[in-house]
Amino acid sequence: SPARSSRAPLEGASRRKGKARRGRGKARSEGMLSKQKRSRRMKANDRERNRMHHLNSALDALRRVLPTFPDDAKLTKIETLRFAHNYIWALTQSLRLA
Repeated sequence: SPARSSRAPLEGASRRKGKARRGRGKARSEGMLSKQKRSRRMKANDRERNRMHHLNSALDALRRVLPTFPDDAKLTKIETLRFAHNYIWALTQSLRLA
């Protein structure tokens, strides 16, 4: 039939033997996948480590400008943030009253 003959070339071109793969890229072996996962995990760990170093540096800089007594007492992270919040609030109130 005419409909069948016009469809035949397309069917042959679009079919594959075996399973059709979905997604992008080439098929990878198990070893390659585990190396890739390990590499991604190591990069994520490095990013998290750098993020924490920057956060800790910022908290240390904040601790240096906050008036604490005694001077050698190191505030925890949450104590530093609460103290900074309360200190800013107290300074704001003193400016409002002045």
